[in-house]
Amino acid sequence: MMSTNKNISPVVAAAVTTSATEAPAVTPLTDLPPAGSSASPVALIYQWLFDPDFKGGYQRQIDSTVALLIVLSVFAVVLETIPEIHVPNAGLFHAFDLITVGLFTLEYVLRVVTAPMLPEFANSRYPRLRYVFSLYALIDLIAIAPFYLVLFTPVDLEALRVLRLMRLARIFKLSRVLIPAWEEFQQLNAGRSFRAKVFALLEPTGHSGRLHIFVDNFIVFWIALSMLCVILESVDSINRLFAAEFYWIDIIAFSIFSFEYVARVYSAPENPAYRSTSMPHWAHMRSWTALIDLVTILPFLLEHFLPYPLDLRFLRVFRLTRMLKLTRYTSATVTLIRVAKREWQIIAASVFVMLLMVVLTASLGYLFEHDAQPDKFENIPQSIYWAVVTLASVGYGDISPVTPMGRALTVVLALLGIGIFAIPAGLLASAFTDQLRIDRESFVRQLTAAYADGVLDPRENEAIAAEAERLHLSELELNRLLEQAKREFQQQLEANELNFGQLMLDANAHPEFAAEQFRIMVEQLRLILRVTGEERLAANLSKDSDAALQVLRALALQSAAQKAKPKSSKGTDGESGPQLF
Repeated sequence: MMSTNKNISPVVAAAVTTSATEAPAVTPLTDLPPAGSSASPVALIYQWLFDPDFKGGYQRQIDSTVALLIVLSVFAVVLETIPEIHVPNAGLFHAFDLITVGLFTLEYVLRVVTAPMLPEFANSRYPRLRYVFSLYALIDLIAIAPFYLVLFTPVDLEALRVLRLMRLARIFKLSRVLIPAWEEFQQLNAGRSFRAKVFALLEPTGHSGRLHIFVDNFIVFWIALSMLCVILESVDSINRLFAAEFYWIDIIAFSIFSFEYVARVYSAPENPAYRSTSMPHWAHMRSWTALIDLVTILPFLLEHFLPYPLDLRFLRVFRLTRMLKLTRYTSATVTLIRVAKREWQIIAASVFVMLLMVVLTASLGYLFEHDAQPDKFENIPQSIYWAVVTLASVGYGDISPVTPMGRALTVVLALLGIGIFAIPAGLLASAFTDQLRIDRESFVRQLTAAYADGVLDPRENEAIAAEAERLHLSELELNRLLEQAKREFQQQLEANELNFGQLMLDANAHPEFAAEQFRIMVEQLRLILRVTGEERLAANLSKDSDAALQVLRALALQSAAQKAKPKSSKGTDGESGPQLF
């Protein structure tokens, strides 16, 4: 039997099945409560809002909303320190603070009210009081305390600034999801080496858990934030306001990306792709993704450690290469490369047709327009620009024909360009969809093969987890594919049972043929018993079902009786005496 393990992958959570010896079974998700349930209001509030095991509730949505409000609150606190932004928008900042404090207060009150429903406080005499002094409750209280201190107690200006900065403590509310994820990660990786744990944090494995999701999201967040800062730095008015913030964000981003690069190089020997190489660290450093990671940190090093200054515009654009790091977190690039390799002949043919049309139309444009506009259609290379713009149906207007033949050619080219330039796009879209279908079918076959022995070993576990994340399968999609794999595996079993012993008939419609087939199978079993021997068969069947052992003993007893009485006894009617079957 296969038990469910919700921790084998960030994407596979609660879906991919694994052996009970590989991971502990997880309590199945609670179904929707029946109509007219007599549960108390407190229990219903906990079940619908905070119970992670209730699949019909809103626990995930609430956690996501709280996390988003925490991040926005941190940004608001930082922006309030800039008078040019805070003074004209003080009302908006105050309204946002009221909304966030109101929501955080409501969350705090509801969690205190539903504290008796928590397993760790259910058996306590005063569960709500114990919860109030727990770590999570104290963090929630600190997140809203500055607002009420300012509201109900007189404070001076310096104390007001300190209380505003204390709102940054709201970021510690994320510990409600981070600490359980860390404990889960420690449990999944108990007994593994430090290097294996580092690799599990950075790459999807069968023992990565939810913490891997948070690490990925953290890196993606800093990629997006650093790119946004690079773009806004080019606006002088914004750069003057946020010069210090941009500087510190760049330092933090460089530190995070450098640490990630070193960690990936260090954990390279744990990567299955490099295990067979003699120098896995060097093999990883030469890979495409590692080169991208290195390029993302080079601008900072060049700017601060070169003996001569570089063009800041060049460094700003160079830092935008951090956008390439996002290719690690999406399967679209890998799928597109596979499509290009598979359809390169068709794509090359369509590109050849486009180049042919561009050269021909540029030559004709030069022929018809050179005399009328020698400055614009000076030569064929200059006419190629006009041909490409016309065929692509862009038409900037900086170069346009004036002769009747030139304008007629432009009309024909504009109409042809709609179809010619659409061919590669259509080919890629169709091939891309087909490749996704092939990947899904391959994943289903992988799941079906994993079901063959009834358990998932660590290698199968890691392969399925990595493939599920590469395909970006949601839990609903993954459950559907799992059910499909189970059905296909069951159909294979039924087909094998139907074809066993070459029985290709309906036993109910043809009982005489079924009886003959049964007799042949009994003779085959007797032959196996005579060749192998009872003791050897029994030793290998000791772990099988009792039915097989009973059949073996019955056949052995009958064989011994036949040896003692070589001539079969005859009845009065001339028919054979009693037989086993």
